[in-house]
Amino acid sequence: MATTVTAKGQVTIPKRVRDFLGIVPGSQVDFHRAADGSVVLMRADRKRPASRFEKLRGHAGKGLGTDAIMALTRGET
Repeated sequence: MATTVTAKGQVTIPKRVRDFLGIVPGSQVDFHRAADGSVVLMRADRKRPASRFEKLRGHAGKGLGTDAIMALTRGET
């Protein structure tokens, strides 16, 4: 994955990398030089990004109760 450095010395972190690390606007990142000379990008707070399943937790929706949902699945009105 390649990106271009702007005249100001800025680069855009590819969306796949931002999503993988959980980086959102305002996030702080840290750069570390590895023993092999490569540079590693990490979240500064070192929190693990939420998994795709954790992101969905608690988003079943509001408004319908259990009885109403059961009535809809059974075709009752």
